[in-house]
Amino acid sequence: MSPSDPTPAPGTEALFRPFRVGALEMKNRIVMAPMTRNMAPEGVPGAKNAEYYRRRVEGGVGLILSEGTVVDRPASRNLPHVPFFHGDDALGGWKQVIDSVHEAGGRMGPQIWHTGSTRGSAGWEPEAPVESPSGIVAPEDPRGTTMSEEDIADLIDAFAKAGAEAERLGFDMAEIHGAHGYLLDQFLWEGTNLRTDRWGGPSLPERSRVLVELVKAMRAAVSADFPIFLRLSQWKQQDYKVKLAHSPDEMADWLQPLSEAGVDVFHCSQRRFWEPEFPELDGEDGLNFAGWAKKITGKPTVSVGSVGLDGDFFRAFRGDSAPAAGIEKLTARMERDEFDLIAVGRILLSDPTWPEKVRTGQPVDGFDAKALAELV
Repeated sequence: MSPSDPTPAPGTEALFRPFRVGALEMKNRIVMAPMTRNMAPEGVPGAKNAEYYRRRVEGGVGLILSEGTVVDRPASRNLPHVPFFHGDDALGGWKQVIDSVHEAGGRMGPQIWHTGSTRGSAGWEPEAPVESPSGIVAPEDPRGTTMSEEDIADLIDAFAKAGAEAERLGFDMAEIHGAHGYLLDQFLWEGTNLRTDRWGGPSLPERSRVLVELVKAMRAAVSADFPIFLRLSQWKQQDYKVKLAHSPDEMADWLQPLSEAGVDVFHCSQRRFWEPEFPELDGEDGLNFAGWAKKITGKPTVSVGSVGLDGDFFRAFRGDSAPAAGIEKLTARMERDEFDLIAVGRILLSDPTWPEKVRTGQPVDGFDAKALAELV
């Protein structure tokens, strides 16, 4: 927040402190969460996409994370209009996006993605067979092909190249999507990684080797002060109850190698940000996933999950709206510096000015599911 900005409304000050990591400087702690819109025809973002992101900057967001944008691999997306992050046309479109965001005074990075063997919601199928660590999408649910050593090497190279392209285009950071049961997360989960080579194994650190090598490759491909975010989740879209790490020790074995490989910020996805990760250790108001990740690694973290809304985001896929909710639980955790940044999703689709309304103490509305149908 610049010195000319008015004092934030009482109780919201923790959200409006400036933040810096590497070369990225943010005016506040509010991040626009990545949200797939499937509205980039032929995989190319255009003027509407640029205006969509710019409006959230003008509404007060400190950092924009793009919707998931896919790497240069066959069948890397599971919906027909997910944007690419490769090829001259798509990268030219993203250049328009970041230039528009910067013109409005914002900060932004692409979320770099591969959907693996997951199924899209539209019934659309890519032209090439989908790929995954073991040719399955969930336990006892075969789909697509098992990746070869060459495929994995090309995957790592594709992510590293995408990170380099993000910096070249002028983005302020890049995020690796390693969560929610998509390809990289399929390597992490024992339910989808049945490999017996060096990319598999019975322990979480063994199954994390692909991600560690991928982070190292991207770190080598970008400048030392270009921040790399990594999004992780315990839950999977295939099974919401899954946990990769069942204790702080297991979480440390998982996250420390990733931190050492070059992750600057961990983006810790959970369905409801206020839920404690290990309540048996520190109670019902204990640290959430982002809180434990920060405690374990010492790195900054982003939390996320139903911010400002009464109802988690899965209901949105059924066409459900959600009423607004208070943010007292959020600000209390941020005042304790449990985590550093908070990602906000659905409510920004309905109201791009939500951050400014919070800052100035204005009433806020909830999420209207009709916002999913158009790019505004």
